[in-house]
Order: sequence, then structure tokens, then C-alpha cells
Amino acid sequence: MTDLKQRIAEQIFASGPLSVADYMAICLFDPKQGYYTTREPFGVAGDFTTAPEISQMFGELVAIWLHAAWDAAGRPSPFILAEIGPGRGTLMKDLLRTLSKLDPAFATQASVAMVETSPRLAEVQKNTLGDAVQSIAWHQTIDTLPDLPLFIVGNELFDAVPFRQFVRAGGAWRERAIELDDAGNLQFVAGAGSLDPALLPSDVADAPEGAIVEIAPARSALMEAIAARISASGGAGLFIDYGYFKPGVGDTLQALRKHRYEDALASPGEADLTSHVDFHALAMAARAHDLAAHLATQGDFLLGMGLLERAGRLGAPLDAAGREKIHSEVERLAGPDAMGNLFKVLAVARPGIPVPPFSEAD
Repeated sequence: MTDLKQRIAEQIFASGPLSVADYMAICLFDPKQGYYTTREPFGVAGDFTTAPEISQMFGELVAIWLHAAWDAAGRPSPFILAEIGPGRGTLMKDLLRTLSKLDPAFATQASVAMVETSPRLAEVQKNTLGDAVQSIAWHQTIDTLPDLPLFIVGNELFDAVPFRQFVRAGGAWRERAIELDDAGNLQFVAGAGSLDPALLPSDVADAPEGAIVEIAPARSALMEAIAARISASGGAGLFIDYGYFKPGVGDTLQALRKHRYEDALASPGEADLTSHVDFHALAMAARAHDLAAHLATQGDFLLGMGLLERAGRLGAPLDAAGREKIHSEVERLAGPDAMGNLFKVLAVARPGIPVPPFSEAD
């Protein structure tokens, strides 16, 4: 048993069951033994690989989107260019490199900010961005960002924000929790708390006993905070994660370690804990602050931003092996059986500001 698992067991023994949200928060963000506070999980040597680590093309196309959104918003100056949940800084490095070539005016007028809660990951990001020409500021929350137009990106951000699960038990929806079994091991149980029926997805009336629904108020609250800033000060936001467009019934809690899935209760603090993101709820949170919210799959978004054209230019001077590598990266990022359909994109901006590749009807 890991030290953190032992501490969780002792807490449950002393105070009672933990909600899935509280368990997830402890596992990921415990100051001494939390997953994101004690390790660097990204890349081949870590537990999972994000899109910026797969190919530079991802960051390049996101940079083009940011520049287009800034241009459509009237080129405000000065403004904030921010990434929230920046991993090890690879995406921001690609953004700054691309934007400095695309339009030096954008790069020189932007105040670059990294929003990162983990001091350890902030140090990793500083090493990654050590040769950046721009001055970069680190913030733990968006609340301390300067009051300027905000152009913000979040890639695989919301999946790591704790969420709640409810299980259908005895005809009611009870909050799913973590308790100790007779041998002292962690187990899932139907807790005492129940769900307000108004928060249920519309198609759960006939859900069977044991069915699970997921509600993520903390994710919606974060989206609302970002949307409120953009609504008040201007700007735009782009958020990419694995998830779904329509809420429904299903258990998407998952633990990932060394690129393999494992039991979510097996190794607290040593495996990444995530779930699929409800993009409908995020879009509604943005629209609650009078923003336009556009949705697409990652595949459609990247293809619409010119992924194939960029791949062709990168591959033109390469040999057959190099072109095959580029082709493989395109398939991983945009292929329907890879990240293309699983990952979704949400773009937000004030109404009337056109952001590619979306139309006003999207």
C-alpha cells in the first residue's frame, strides 16, 4: 500500500466515505504525495502523451488560431496570451516560436502568462521555455492575470478537474463514494448524498440499477470564470480535451499509468485520474456569460486549420521515412480511430467575432 493510499484509508476510517471528487483531488493535488505535485507525467517516459508532444503541427495550428482570433477581435494591444494547465510547456514553446515568425507584432504586444497550480510543473515549464525571448509570468489562478483582453488556451485541462459521480441505487441517484471494505481495502459504494433530478441528463429515466452519471460543477465553474474574464475584457479561448458533446449515462473515470489503464483505486498518487469532459456543459457555462461557443471534434478542427497542408510542407524535403513519420502524426492527431473523434474542441469569443474554422452557425 502506498503512503498516500494508507493516509486515505485512515481518513476514511476516521471521517467516513470520500466522494469521487474529494478522492480525485487528494490523489492528484495532495501537496506532498499528489500525482501532479510529485512527478512529470508527460511523454514516452511518463504516463501519457499529449498532442503537443506528438507533433509540432498541433502547436503551430493553435498559434494560427490565436492570431486569427486576435485579428478578428481588432488586434487589441496590450493583451494577455495565456495557457492554463500547461503541462511541461511544449505547447507554449511552439506557440511562441510560430507566432514570432507569423507576426512579430503579436509576439511583442502580448504579455505571456502560464496558469499552473503545481510548483513542480512550473519549474519544468521554466526549463522548457528558458530560451524564450518573451518575458513569461506564472500564475496559480486566472484571478491574478492583468485586466486586459485575454487569449487563452487549455489543452487537456478540464479532464483533470475533479468531478462527481452518482449511481442509481434503490430507485434514487446516490453519490458514488470510496469506503473501506471489511479487509480495509478501498471500494466504491453508493453514499448517502443524492442528486437533484434537475441536474440529471434528459435520457436517464430508464437507466438500470447501478448506472452511473457524472456531474462536474468545478469544471463548469472554471469555464465560467474564464468566460467572465473574456466577456468583460475581450479576447477568446480555445479548449481541447477528450470528451463528449451530449451528456448521458456512463462511468468514464480512468486511471492511467505508464501508458496503460489500471484500477482507479489501486495506486493513489501514482496514476493519473481523469474522466471524459462534458463539452455541452462547458459551452453552456460560456454562453451564460454571453459568449459565442463553437464545438468541433479535434480532427475537424485541425483539418479545418490546415493540418494536411502543413504536413505536406513539412514532409516535402524529407525522405520516405520522414514523410511516413509526418503521416503517422497526422493520423494520431486527426484520425477518427485515434484522437480525431475522441477529442473535442471548444472555442469561445464575444458574439460577432469570427474564429476559424467555425461559422456563426457552429
